[in-house]
Amino acid sequence: MRKKIVAGNWKMNLTLGQAEQLINDILQAGLRLKDGQEVVMATPFPYLLKAKSLLKNTPGFYLGAQNSASEKSGAYTGEVSAEMLQSVGVDYVILGHSERREYFQESNATLAKKIDLALANGLKPIFCCGEPLEVRKAETQNEYVAKQLEESLYHLTEEQLKNVVIAYEPIWAIGTGLTASAAQAQDMHAFIRAQIAAKYGREAALRTSILYGGSAKPSNAEELFACPDVDGGLIGGASLVAADFLAIIQKLG
Repeated sequence: MRKKIVAGNWKMNLTLGQAEQLINDILQAGLRLKDGQEVVMATPFPYLLKAKSLLKNTPGFYLGAQNSASEKSGAYTGEVSAEMLQSVGVDYVILGHSERREYFQESNATLAKKIDLALANGLKPIFCCGEPLEVRKAETQNEYVAKQLEESLYHLTEEQLKNVVIAYEPIWAIGTGLTASAAQAQDMHAFIRAQIAAKYGREAALRTSILYGGSAKPSNAEELFACPDVDGGLIGGASLVAADFLAIIQKLG
């Protein structure tokens, strides 16, 4: 049975005091996760140690980072390596987020290197893929996403793939006023799973968790999570509000 996951991507938000308050508000709600359900909180780098200390005694809650370097170590001022993240207790790392691809020009080849380093250091990558508006308008989104998967993941063995979570981001539906329907989300998630099946086999595809990363919120999470190939969400803004994040987690079923 594949895991159902809600991952909160805090992005570049909150002070340390606000971060501590948010985590405490979520944990003190006393939410009981079901078997196979996980919650990931991907905080900014400065808060990782504090977040780990707060989360460590709560079953089903895990610590995530929002990025890691494409090099193992060395003279890369400002970068944070996968080994560093592992050493402070990080469990998951988000790689290939659309903002990293757009603002920092991260390529599929660069992300392949990051995936390898994350796995080598015992981190579970949440690999983001998805198409921008012009690609969706041209109706070539399947080819676009297939290339992202091929160039960043397909060098992995089936055993390595077991530790990778995929997150689909319909970039065209984030902050544009457009919305992706549950049917559109399901279509792409099913396509991604079919691509994994074609490369690694049906069993590997069925155990791969595929999250939806297109502005999920309490009002649409239930419909999205009811789709057969949607295994949870990568949550942005709603992860910064305890009540909203808790409501989304509860929609996992």
